[in-house]
Amino acid sequence: METSLIQTRIDANLKNDVSKLFDSLGLDMSTAIKIFFKKCLSEGGIPFEVKLSRPAYKSPEGMRAFTALRQEAEANGLSDMTLDEINAEIAAARAERKKKAGE
Repeated sequence: METSLIQTRIDANLKNDVSKLFDSLGLDMSTAIKIFFKKCLSEGGIPFEVKLSRPAYKSPEGMRAFTALRQEAEANGLSDMTLDEINAEIAAARAERKKKAGE
């Protein structure tokens, strides 16, 4: 099997940290990279999700609306509803709306 050399520059701290991790797993850097490449081939891509993280939503208007809805739910005794109870309320409201539309 013919081999090929790959060189890359990487942050020294990252290299040290990942080397310690691989050592604890009984792997050297080359073996770990080979495992990654083989997994990429078997998955048909990178074997984990790669995406940009979204910043937390902190719109003042949105936060005010959220706070108002939370206060309304607490005032109406609805703040501790389970997901099943919420879904039942939604289903009942939809059924009522459908009934009225059919009349």
